[in-house]
Amino acid sequence: MPEQQLPNQSRKRRDLLRFLAVIGALLLLNFIGQQFFFRLDLTQEKRYTMSAATRQLLTGLKQPITVTVYLDGDFPPAFRRLQQAVRETLNEMQVYGGSNLKYVFIDPSAAGTEKARNEYYASLFKKGLTPTNLGANENGKRVEKIIFPWATVSAGGKEQQVLLLRGNQAAPSDVRLNQSIEGLEYELASAIRKLSPGKRKLIGVVEGHGELSNAEAGDLIGSLSQYYDVYRVDLSKVRDLRALSAVIVAKPATPYTEPEKFKLDQFITQGGNALFFVDAMRVNLDSAARTGMLSFPQPVGLDDLLFKYGVRVNADLILDLNSGVIPLVTGKEGNKPKVEPMPWQFYPLVNNFSTHPITRNLDAVYTKFVGTIDTVKATGIRKTPLLFTSRYSRVLPSPVPVNLNDARLQPDRKLYKDKFKPVGYLLEGQFRSLYANRAQPGTTQFQPATSPQAKPSKVLVVSDGDFVRSELDPKTGRPFRLGFDRLANTEFANRELVLNAVDYMLDESGLIGVRSKQVTLRPLDKLKVIEQRRSWQILNLVAPLVLLGVFGAVRAWRRKRRYAGFGEK
Repeated sequence: MPEQQLPNQSRKRRDLLRFLAVIGALLLLNFIGQQFFFRLDLTQEKRYTMSAATRQLLTGLKQPITVTVYLDGDFPPAFRRLQQAVRETLNEMQVYGGSNLKYVFIDPSAAGTEKARNEYYASLFKKGLTPTNLGANENGKRVEKIIFPWATVSAGGKEQQVLLLRGNQAAPSDVRLNQSIEGLEYELASAIRKLSPGKRKLIGVVEGHGELSNAEAGDLIGSLSQYYDVYRVDLSKVRDLRALSAVIVAKPATPYTEPEKFKLDQFITQGGNALFFVDAMRVNLDSAARTGMLSFPQPVGLDDLLFKYGVRVNADLILDLNSGVIPLVTGKEGNKPKVEPMPWQFYPLVNNFSTHPITRNLDAVYTKFVGTIDTVKATGIRKTPLLFTSRYSRVLPSPVPVNLNDARLQPDRKLYKDKFKPVGYLLEGQFRSLYANRAQPGTTQFQPATSPQAKPSKVLVVSDGDFVRSELDPKTGRPFRLGFDRLANTEFANRELVLNAVDYMLDESGLIGVRSKQVTLRPLDKLKVIEQRRSWQILNLVAPLVLLGVFGAVRAWRRKRRYAGFGEK
């Protein structure tokens, strides 16, 4: 019997059965979806896919975590992208964190009165959350917005502040926003890991050779103490370093003895990690300020150890046109000397990095009297240059004349031809002992070529001891944040680089690898947008109406044809 001639009762039964079948199929799919969870990320760079390390961290949460994001409100489109990216990242994290992870967005400027708003701002300042005046170009106009690009991660009565707007400040605003989006997963997951209970690893900061004092290394030690247990270690007073996971050698001024070097060597060749921040040249700023001086090599006894591991810190100094400043007296204002900041080429600002997770999307770092580093043959060791000077550098071999008054002179650009000199290296692999096939220092005990306790390890070498030195507040004597320059009133990324390096060495979960995540910018052609804006607006307005009209006409024609002749008999 033709379909149009079916009795009404049969057609109703058929439609009811179809309806019940659809409902049943949906219920079945819903049940299967609950039993077998999966998500599909169809983006080319997998921007919505959490790394295995992040998933493991979130699924293993043992206490509730609350994330408060201060990015609610009405933002221009460029900033709204960062806001949406934070929300999407937290949504994805919540999938794996479940009920143990909650988040909320807050608009800091939403207070009803100006007094209440200022009080709330003050509470954020007290937490260390500083606002950012970020600009962008929208439709050919400059748009600026005061925002608090921060999030607070809290758990168990403790809090961690997360800066969401990172990246290189010298980059265009859209590039910096994109760099910030690339780092969201790592920044949030890292803060959560910091609050998660677990066994803390031990780090030793070596002392006894004129290294940085507790005050000068104060922010470095304090920053690391949030993740690890940090101790000062005198190599002459300990039997070995086996209890430690990493050691930091920060700006030694006097030589290490052979027994002390042996302890470092055995620690590194047996799986321990090390960070060396060393000066190859000695500079006395007091002498340089008065009459000038000659800078000569500063022997600290580590050259042969580092050479064995694959690098040589050269006896030279780098001048760079991309540099920091020093205060100089340039005249008088009344009876008082007039002091102005002047560019000082011996203080290079390093803003060229490798794409390694330690330095990816890093802001500029500050160096002082830094030298070059060369690599030498070391079997089985992978050498990764991390930091480079600018294309306008100059290398002066020892002895180097240093006079602060030279900052008054205009540098000759023709002399700055040594571009992109490496000043920091990461070494990875199984290191061979400097004392292999030799008697151990101070004993007659023979050291074998290969130790049975040998394990791969990682070593960071930066040719600047001041890289991890904090400036001290002249009024209180307390250290500023590592990387903060009082003259420029700018905080550089020295602190972040060191924390990234230690995380890379000690975090067995591999969370630092999340920093390699890349989100590709695909900007529109701005000229075409302006020229064709009206055409696309008309198309977007008219096309849906035309398609809807065509769909309605086709559907009416099909219904008319389907039921033609129905009811004639």
